[in-house]
Amino acid sequence: MSSDPWGRVDETGTVYVRTADGEKVVGSWAAGSPEEALAYFERKYEGLVVEIGLLEKRVRTTDLSSKDAMAAIGHLREQVDAHHAVGDLDALRARLDKLVETVEKRREERKAQRARQSDEARKAKEDLVAEAEQLAQSDQWRAAGERLRALVDTWKGLPRLDRKSDDELWHRFSHARSAFSKRRKAHFAQLDAQREEARRTKERLVAEAEALSGSTDWGPTAARYRELMAQWKAAGRAQREHEDDLWNRFRGAQDVFFAARSSVFAERDAEQSENLKLKEELAEEAEKLLPIGDLKAARAAFRSINERWEAIGHVPRDARPKVEGRMHAVERALQEAEEAEWRRTNPEARARAEGLTGQLQAAVDKLTAQIEQARAQGNNARAEKLERELEGRQALLDQALKGLQEFGG
Repeated sequence: MSSDPWGRVDETGTVYVRTADGEKVVGSWAAGSPEEALAYFERKYEGLVVEIGLLEKRVRTTDLSSKDAMAAIGHLREQVDAHHAVGDLDALRARLDKLVETVEKRREERKAQRARQSDEARKAKEDLVAEAEQLAQSDQWRAAGERLRALVDTWKGLPRLDRKSDDELWHRFSHARSAFSKRRKAHFAQLDAQREEARRTKERLVAEAEALSGSTDWGPTAARYRELMAQWKAAGRAQREHEDDLWNRFRGAQDVFFAARSSVFAERDAEQSENLKLKEELAEEAEKLLPIGDLKAARAAFRSINERWEAIGHVPRDARPKVEGRMHAVERALQEAEEAEWRRTNPEARARAEGLTGQLQAAVDKLTAQIEQARAQGNNARAEKLERELEGRQALLDQALKGLQEFGG
């Protein structure tokens, strides 16, 4: 018979292993020596030790599932309980029991971790849904659309919840995206309609602008172009592919018209400047008739000057009042001289002549005061105009006084 601390072989070849519950039959051995039988079953024990060690390492270092770990433990336990090995089987059972505790502890940890991850995933998905529902009301179409697409990618990267919760949150999330897409589609459809209407409106404006480009009715046409520009601005923008072309045509038509007008106005301004020079010469010639001596000769001379004046065309608008005022002053002086002559030759003129003399003297005094005031204010142009008028009034006053003398005054 042969034996070691954990097993023995009896004289019949039966192999036993020692356990806490007593000896257990391992098997029979017919060939070879008892030592070889013990060595064989000890090697089987060592094999179990290696397998248990490998399983312990897998449980410790890998993500082996609890189910698979427990299945492996059960398989090894069956082999240990079968007593087909010689060694400290109780120690192996203890190791397997401890490994079960480790697996169960890891199962609870994983369960708790999954619960935490589920809570975190739920919170993350609820936050995504809340942001999506807020973005669904946004009018920042591009930014909101890009953000919603990013939220979808984020959603895909999150763990799934229980089916009911996940489906409910996804339904809200999907509904928010659909609502935004529907609003965006409606907005751009309306925008397209507005731009199409703007295009048609601007086509009409361009057509009218091009039709007016050859007009020589400068004032009304320029005013109409201003109205067309106001309508253009009010029409809004057309589609991008049409807007620039329409604007270039519209602006080009205006440029044609205003370039032609500028050319004509430049020629007219040159002509009017020459006309002004001629009228200033005639005004100077008329002013030399003052003071009026020979009324008949003065009247004939002024008539000749006025005929030449009327034959001259327009002068620049801003220069017209001054040059015409000079002619009017001479004309008034002639009229007043004619009135004085009539009064002198009229039997009833004496009394009126005396009154006229007083009126003319008052007018001369008033004009003198106005001239002094204009000079004091630095208004030399008004002062010069008043001085020319004063010359006429003074001439009339002198004639009135002479007339009174003729009446024997």
